[in-house]
Amino acid sequence: MSDDRRWNHNTHYHRLVLAAVPAGARTALDVGCGEGMLARRLRQVVPDVTGIDLDAAGLDQARRAGGGPAYVQGDVLTHPLPLGGFDVVASVATLHHLDAREGLARMAALVAPGGRLVVVGVARSDSPADVPYEIGAVVAHAVARRARGYWEHPSPTVWPPHESYASMRRVVAEVLPGARWRRHLYWRWSLVWTRPAVTGA
Repeated sequence: MSDDRRWNHNTHYHRLVLAAVPAGARTALDVGCGEGMLARRLRQVVPDVTGIDLDAAGLDQARRAGGGPAYVQGDVLTHPLPLGGFDVVASVATLHHLDAREGLARMAALVAPGGRLVVVGVARSDSPADVPYEIGAVVAHAVARRARGYWEHPSPTVWPPHESYASMRRVVAEVLPGARWRRHLYWRWSLVWTRPAVTGA
């Protein structure tokens, strides 16, 4: 199946990641790349793309698909990636596999000065304020699934997420002051954070 036909709640937000790529970006890292769909899309707009994941089976699929990215099997928290080495660090539905604070801090440390961190995450509902989003997500999912089908990705899953939407928003504010955090349909949230450029050098 071609990438264009693989729709699910995660691939729906690939466009959000691509829209946040800063002009002139030369290097990108896809954290939790799975079978490489987002990495391949990033490679269409960024010359040098690396995907990292722990799942060997997913990486095998990514390598067979080609498309230009390089792939590394490893833990983003400990693998010797270059600090400040990427103009774009992107991650979709991976942060809930990690400690949220540690994961965000590590990904931010990998962003080059003037570069951008873009995360699409998963959280759990735990308050009455979440109810309208839950209803909207159920309705939107039913409509989209009927119109487009639904691709079940092969990567390992974790459920339920440790963080709620409210706690995740607090974590983002504490770890990445100034990040733009948004709540979305399809049980997702996002953040976009730009690392300050070096001045006075």
